[in-house]
Amino acid sequence: MCLGIPGQIVEWVDEPRNIAKAQVSNVRRAVNVGLLAEGPDAVGIGDWVLIHVGFAMSKIDEEEARATREFLELLGDPYKEELAELRESAIE
Repeated sequence: MCLGIPGQIVEWVDEPRNIAKAQVSNVRRAVNVGLLAEGPDAVGIGDWVLIHVGFAMSKIDEEEARATREFLELLGDPYKEELAELRESAIE
């Protein structure tokens, strides 16, 4: 199952290439924020995003991030599997 997981942008890894580090449930991974690099949804440090397969797909607020995470935790194994895949992923 592929889920959009909320994460918070905590630092830039390579800003010109739109690679930032996001924290997702105590896991920090590089994600591509190129889809949210410009315009009204441009992201920066401290912003919350929904992450899917290593890409930040949409900018969300902290309340939506919390509610989404709580819902995903109720799913149990699918959420745990998605977190495991995130831990193992690497974006260079």
